[in-house]
Amino acid sequence: MTLLDAQAGTTAPTATVGSSARPPRSVEVYDFRRPTTLAREHSRVLELAFDTFARQWGTQLTAKVRVLSSVTCDQVQMLTYDEYASSLPATTAMVLCTLEGVSAKAVIQFPSSAALTWVSHMLGAAKPTTLPERTFTPIEQALVRRLMDDALDDLRYSFGTMLADPISVGGFQYNSQFAQAAQKSDLMIVASFEIRVGERVAPGTVAIPADVLLSQLGESNPTIDAADARELLGAQLASVPVGVSLTFAPATVLPSVVLGLAVGDLLPLPHPQHRPLEISVDGQAVGRAAVGATGSRLAGIVVSTSLTGTEEGTS
Repeated sequence: MTLLDAQAGTTAPTATVGSSARPPRSVEVYDFRRPTTLAREHSRVLELAFDTFARQWGTQLTAKVRVLSSVTCDQVQMLTYDEYASSLPATTAMVLCTLEGVSAKAVIQFPSSAALTWVSHMLGAAKPTTLPERTFTPIEQALVRRLMDDALDDLRYSFGTMLADPISVGGFQYNSQFAQAAQKSDLMIVASFEIRVGERVAPGTVAIPADVLLSQLGESNPTIDAADARELLGAQLASVPVGVSLTFAPATVLPSVVLGLAVGDLLPLPHPQHRPLEISVDGQAVGRAAVGATGSRLAGIVVSTSLTGTEEGTS
């Protein structure tokens, strides 16, 4: 019996399904042409714009509702419309805003009960009672539409050229799952807010199609042609301020002479009287200049430059 016969006679152990078995991995398709995260510089610009909008909207609510109000921007992120709609309550007020030349709509969302409280304040109620989530009556919807018209004015002002397309209030929806403001895969810039009107605090969101804003922001990491690198570097160096000094020829002395210096001592220098001073930049000689004056201040009259090797007479 050989070793090969022994190996042939043994049966290989069969793999058993146990706790060590790995669960199947779920693979999510990622489209690099449509990233779902904001570049840092884009995120900062959008945060500043939404912060400005929050302040303007809070001031507008105070003026219209006649109760001290404030709006604070909590977060700015980029989500697909499906993710955004899934994050909203099932019953809520959604103002769909049309953008000229864009099929997707912007959304201003807030609890309908909070909007009913705003309407009650507008109609003179001092302390409105808490109302349930419901649809607006025609009068309530007209008043809320006026508030949203003013909010869109604040939005246009805050974003400036980033929101180039005209935007206006379209319709109202009260079910976040049925409101089709955009395709499920469309990317939206979503900002979350805390809306305080009087003693009532309510959450709110503003969603704008990402294509509308990102197209105005440009590339997040623009590339520079290598052929232009030298020219750009030279332009940058030419704008950096440097210190220029006029110096005599240095004298070599012993440390004992330096330690023994006193007021009134005469320190001889090996610099001839007729020889111009040396122009130096950061210890590097770049030319020579004679001592002159401009008004009440000393000046140097350039007589030669080591960069060009020419004699000049300009100061």
